[in-house]
Amino acid sequence: MNTPLKSPQWNAPTKIIIGITLVAIIAGLLIKFQTLLPPMILVVIVAYLFNPLAYYLSRKLHIHWKTAVTLIYLLALLSLLGLITLGGVGIFQQVENLITITQDSIKNIPALFENISNREINLGLIVLDLRKVDFSFLGQQLIGSIEPLLGSTGNLLGTVAGSAANFLGWTMFVLLVSYFVLSESDGFWQGMLQFNLPGYQHDLNEMGRQIALLWNAFLRGQIIVMALAAVVYSFALSVMGVRYALGLALVAGLARFVPYVGPFILWVILAMVSYFQEFKPFSMDPLLYALSVVAIAWVIDGITDNIIMPYIMASSLKVHPAAVLVAAIVGLELLGILGVIIAAPMLATLQLVGRYFTRKLFDLDPWEGLENLPPAPSIRKQIRGWISRLQGNFKFR
Repeated sequence: MNTPLKSPQWNAPTKIIIGITLVAIIAGLLIKFQTLLPPMILVVIVAYLFNPLAYYLSRKLHIHWKTAVTLIYLLALLSLLGLITLGGVGIFQQVENLITITQDSIKNIPALFENISNREINLGLIVLDLRKVDFSFLGQQLIGSIEPLLGSTGNLLGTVAGSAANFLGWTMFVLLVSYFVLSESDGFWQGMLQFNLPGYQHDLNEMGRQIALLWNAFLRGQIIVMALAAVVYSFALSVMGVRYALGLALVAGLARFVPYVGPFILWVILAMVSYFQEFKPFSMDPLLYALSVVAIAWVIDGITDNIIMPYIMASSLKVHPAAVLVAAIVGLELLGILGVIIAAPMLATLQLVGRYFTRKLFDLDPWEGLENLPPAPSIRKQIRGWISRLQGNFKFR
């Protein structure tokens, strides 16, 4: 009786050739279909964000997983259509008008600096004589820095306005593909991301857990911070009587994704819009009014960065803000605006993977020194924890 032949093992040169060939094929496919890369990343992100909601709905209502996923996506689709129908046009017009007035205000920057340079500011016992300061060089540098940025922003809005059907088409594509990914997985990570490498199962499980902690801390936390910043800015700017408060609030929310540069650009835009708008509350001096608006924005961002962000992000994203800024520039070149948004978790993920390979090269334990954190809690528990910690922080003792 003949025993069946076993599959022959590959020797080291064969493995190297096959490995290099597979890497080359994957790289070629990514280059060939690079336009599909951002939508597919969005597919994974949307499915990841909706996964705990589907799990919670399926468990609480005792319904099938696919039914829970279908209900969530129907609600998301109806909400999207409602936003487009009721507020999409108005929001876009506000942002477009905001950029138009900002671009027009740039032409008046020399006059603004000339006006400032002829003033004395009395702050109680302190008198600031601005007539001794030459603002002409600063004004020219500011104009040179802002004009290209606003010009590209205006072109971006024009492109979005002219290709609304294309935008909606990609949105529907992302929702449709993420729906099938999530509904057919019976729990996204458990059903879709399963790998089995002999001898490395523990490393794969631990790497997946660490990456899940990173992205959980960023994605859900950043969305909460962005929405919170937009709501607070919308209320504060409306109270201050700033024009285009809603559009500026949306810009403030998006600015949270880019450290340093995002808030600075927001402050400059707020200063110009508030200074050049016709209406000033209580007939305030234009310069004093603009400084007051920027000061309020600075306070809001300071509270967000020093109190809210540490509680929401915890210590999962251990990356330097300057490194995130560089990663955002690289991400913008590779993936467009999506690359800017996910720059922080991508950098943290690459840092984790690089640490693993480096320690393996030197025969060190790749997980030694990493915090043995428990699995991330549910969104409801996270929100309750954030609220309780914030209440304790502001409690008078």
